[in-house]
Parts: sequence; C-alpha cells; structure tokens
Amino acid sequence: MQATTPFTAALGIEHPIIQAPMAGGATTPELVAAVSNAGALGSFAAAILAPSAIADAVGRIRALTDRPFNVNLFVLDTPAVSAAQLARAHALLDPLRAELGLPPGNTPARFCEDPQTQLEATLQLAPPVVSFTFGILDTATVARFHRAGSKVIGTATTVAEALAWEAAGADYVCAQGYEAGGHRGTFLGDMEQSGIGLMALLPQIARAVRIPVIAAGGIMDGRAIAASLLLGAQAAQLGTAFLCCPESGIPEVWKDAVRTAHDDGTRLTRAFSGRHARGVVNAYMEKLRGVESELPPYPVQNALTGELRQAAARQGRADYMSLWAGQGAGMARTLPAAELVRVLAAELTAA
Repeated sequence: MQATTPFTAALGIEHPIIQAPMAGGATTPELVAAVSNAGALGSFAAAILAPSAIADAVGRIRALTDRPFNVNLFVLDTPAVSAAQLARAHALLDPLRAELGLPPGNTPARFCEDPQTQLEATLQLAPPVVSFTFGILDTATVARFHRAGSKVIGTATTVAEALAWEAAGADYVCAQGYEAGGHRGTFLGDMEQSGIGLMALLPQIARAVRIPVIAAGGIMDGRAIAASLLLGAQAAQLGTAFLCCPESGIPEVWKDAVRTAHDDGTRLTRAFSGRHARGVVNAYMEKLRGVESELPPYPVQNALTGELRQAAARQGRADYMSLWAGQGAGMARTLPAAELVRVLAAELTAA
C-alpha cells in the first residue's frame, strides 16, 4: 500500500516524503538521487554555492536519476553591516580561532554568492521543483519559474507567511515548525514570536490557504508523517532523519552528535550564522550565548565563521562546528537513503 496524495500525483512520485534541503554539504547529489529513485522527493541545497557549482550538482543529479527532484535557494536582501559590528564580531571570534590554530580573522571581500545570479542560473537549469526560504519571491519571478516548468515551494513559519506565498503564486507552502533543524525560514514579523510548534502551526496553515501544504519540523518516522497528513499536510519534509545516511556529506563527528543527541540537546542560536538556526548544543554555542545579540546578521556572521567551522571539521572538533539538527535528532537511523525511504513508507502505511 502507498499513501498517495494530490502532491504525489502532481509530481509523479510514490511517497509523500521529501528529503529536506540542508545547506552545508549534507545534501550531496548522491543523497538526492537515491531518495528520488526510491520514490520520494530528493532536495539539493544550492543556497551557498556559486552558479557553476549549482549547475555541476544538478547535472550530476540528472545523471543519477530521471525522477523529480528539488533545488533550494535563499531569498536574501543585500547585507548591511557597520564597521563597529565587524570589529566586535572579530573581537569575539579571534580567541576561538586561536584555539583552532587560526590567525585573527579578516573581513571577506563578499559575504555570500549573489542571490540574483544564483536564481538566474537555477532558472536556466529548470529543475522539476524549486524551493525558497529566508524570504519571498515576487509574483513575476514565480511566474518565470512556472514558465520554465518548475513547481515552486515557499517556506512559512506563520499563517501570514503562508498566505503571502500563496498570493505570490507558489504551488506549495512548507510549514516549518519550531522543532526543525537548521535555519528558521521566518521573513515576516518577530523571529521569536514565529517559533510555533508544528502541531499548532500545520492545521492553521492548512485551514488558511488553498494550496497544498508540506509539513516540516521534528519529523523522524512514519508515525509522524501519518500525523502530518492527518493534520492537513499532503507531504512531510524530513531533514535530520537523513543526516546519518551514508550518502549524506557531513563529517562523521556531526553524525555522531546527531545520533547521541537527547530530546533537549538542541537549541536555536545566532552564533554561527547571524540567523536563528537549531543545532546540537556545543561549546561554541555556549561561549557566545550571552553575546549573540551583538553579532552581525546573516550572511555576514556566516561568512566570518566559515573558516573557523571548516577548520573545526578538519580537526574533528565537533565542539566548534555548526551541528544543525532538529529536536528529534536522537531518533536518526544509519541506513542507506533508499532503504530509509522504504522504511518510512512502510511505517506510514502501518500507522
């Protein structure tokens, strides 16, 4: 038996399961293709990559699968930061850099890839599905993706954001609960006030919009997928559940941190990127906990900590890595991606 929904029918997939896009190397082309080949929807996180790297990855995915897949981008405004903010950030980070054997930090020439250039490159690639977080596209850009043949998913953490995506012409809205690992997608209103749990958020969004809703946040097994469908979703998006798959590109120490996390072992932090994101609590987060409000916003802080996080990964220092994971992290299973999809589908059917 298969739990089909209008979402699965529209995309031509077998299971109402989406492997979430997770920036930072987790969503390799191999992971995306394995999930899609197993009958779910694989997602590639392209938000921090150069256009050429996006094209290379999409080409690799297409070489590995002929099934639908998703490419995810951030919607960002031009970053603005003062010299005083930069100086304060360096002062806070340099002692931590020294612990990893790094010299004092320098301000990079640019803080991120140009979002418009990334968007234009993705339009040319025309993946079957595109998804967006951190902001919202205008109706003209959504229409351009439709003309290219791409379905559009927008991320919402409140009913107001879901309605905004519907008005922009999105095909689907992803309701991101407070439990979700990684960055919050909030783009309207206060970040803390938008911290709504999935069980409260999902039925309210499903009632408010006419477009299909995807559930995301703390979903780790087929029972939670079934609960999401009962609450009004047409599919469930799982990220942390796929982090420990062999096809996942994250370091083994990150996988270990996910597998051993307790129910209260994650929290939101701005310390790594300048934007609220949920990860396994470690020494870096604790050291900067009291000064998070002084750090510059995303993507500035993310750029300033890039070398530090990379050095920590090379040294196997999980205490200084951004160990993004959701509140259900300890339920992660070490299974090949295709097998995990099959297990999730079987659990969903049983539920």
